[in-house]
Amino acid sequence: MSERPTLFLLCGLLCDSYTFARQKAALTDQYDVRVVDFFGLDRMEAMARKVLDHAPPRFSVCGFSMGGRVALKIMELAPERVARLCLLDTGVGPVAEGEREKRQTLVDLARTHGNAALIDTWLPPMLHPDRQKDPAFIGPLGQMICRASPEIFARQQNALLTRDDARPLLPKITIPTYVVVGRQDAWSTVEQHQAFAAHIPDAKLIVIENSGHFVPVEQPEQLTTILDNMMCQPSA
Repeated sequence: MSERPTLFLLCGLLCDSYTFARQKAALTDQYDVRVVDFFGLDRMEAMARKVLDHAPPRFSVCGFSMGGRVALKIMELAPERVARLCLLDTGVGPVAEGEREKRQTLVDLARTHGNAALIDTWLPPMLHPDRQKDPAFIGPLGQMICRASPEIFARQQNALLTRDDARPLLPKITIPTYVVVGRQDAWSTVEQHQAFAAHIPDAKLIVIENSGHFVPVEQPEQLTTILDNMMCQPSA
């Protein structure tokens, strides 16, 4: 077993190791960095169990977007095992009015036209406006989206649509917690993060300038620094 502190980086919807490639490369000398995707799973608890079943007794976790909700499910199932927590461009509430229909529209699009159809519809609104038409930036993200399948997309969307309301859990979180969001994240807004961070005791809220939803890719160096700082915090 590695003596380095373990840091799990939990991927978001349709995301794989590309999402956290820069953070893993930069931090792997200091920490046992493990990137986890959730291909093939359709429930939040199953995603959380995937992490817990392969984790050491004590570890830190950063969850991006859907991965943030998985991180919260881990906190619900095994809070004593988590040393530090980063919630990144994510949400905490239950399914919102109209959300089911919007997600189903995207699932139907992928099933009809393939995941490539999501590159022009689902992806751009999640990025900073300056990157939405940048082929050099969009290209690798589009390749990532197409490495998954429409069925993977549907199963992950089902996990999101059957999620629990995590808000009652927030006041119980007593470990060092970072809440991080891109300033131009229109998918999970700054205001949304401010609201739920206020319910986590001593949470540190960080707004990343010049970034949309995909902070790990849009501002990789800033996130790397944040994660390194988090890992230096004494665990509870």
